[in-house]
Amino acid sequence: QSFLFVMDTRFSDIELREEEGIPTEEFLESCYAIVPVLDKLGPTVFAPVKMDFVGNIKKINQKFITNKEEFDTLQKIVLHEVNAGVAQVRNSATEALLWLKRGLKFLKGFLTEVKNGEKNIQTAL
Repeated sequence: QSFLFVMDTRFSDIELREEEGIPTEEFLESCYAIVPVLDKLGPTVFAPVKMDFVGNIKKINQKFITNKEEFDTLQKIVLHEVNAGVAQVRNSATEALLWLKRGLKFLKGFLTEVKNGEKNIQTAL
């Protein structure tokens, strides 16, 4: 049995809302579901990735919980921060989302290498 089956919440299950975008709560749940996977991949090797990942999830969640109705999609959070002139401020939810996206892309690339048969973790990284 593969460790990937531990994920109850998957990105592929998220339903995009027409004209509104990606639902924040479901996206965050899917991100949180990846954290145990990072532990299984290698608690030492992936420790910095995990810390970065969790930190960025928390920043987005902190913004989300200030107004769950207004910030029910990631796009609404970003637009709010852009309009308020804080999107590029350090520790903004927008910056956290950018780094989270980069982390997800990195993880996808790594897992693709492993799936394609790469046995050496350093090479896959």
